[in-house]
Amino acid sequence: MDNHSSSVRLAASLQAARRSSGKTYNQIAAETGLTNVYVAQLLKRQAQLKPETAPKLRAALPFLTDEHLQEMMLPPMRSYDPSIIQDPCVYRLNEAVMHFGQSIKEIINEEFGDGIMSAIDFYCSVDKVKGVDGKDRVVVTFDGKYLPYTEQKSENMMSNLQAREK
Repeated sequence: MDNHSSSVRLAASLQAARRSSGKTYNQIAAETGLTNVYVAQLLKRQAQLKPETAPKLRAALPFLTDEHLQEMMLPPMRSYDPSIIQDPCVYRLNEAVMHFGQSIKEIINEEFGDGIMSAIDFYCSVDKVKGVDGKDRVVVTFDGKYLPYTEQKSENMMSNLQAREK
């Protein structure tokens, strides 16, 4: 059995444990102190469960087995099915980032300098709010650490520093 098949089966089992609990991602997030998106990532095997969070997740989802928790604490194989872009919600999220991406980049550069937002030191949540017209609205928050690009000076390269020490 390959890693991908095993990961898919584990994710399906984790999703079944969530459904069996009858809880939403928001409820599990509130019980564990995690963001709702991070809970979803854990249960899709796209994030690594930390040992200190495992008891909270077990309490929130009693159908999780010891084997589930042990597997969730291993570094995941972060990947995605390329056909997911065909889902209308995922397609529209991608479209929004592509449409607004250049403007977001310019504002990041204006506010912070030449750099990027980390997708590793990163928090994400999805919230439901009422708009001024009283209709439901989706709020997606991306909260990533700023990472500046560095000037690549040869004097700072480890290989050059180690060569000088010899």
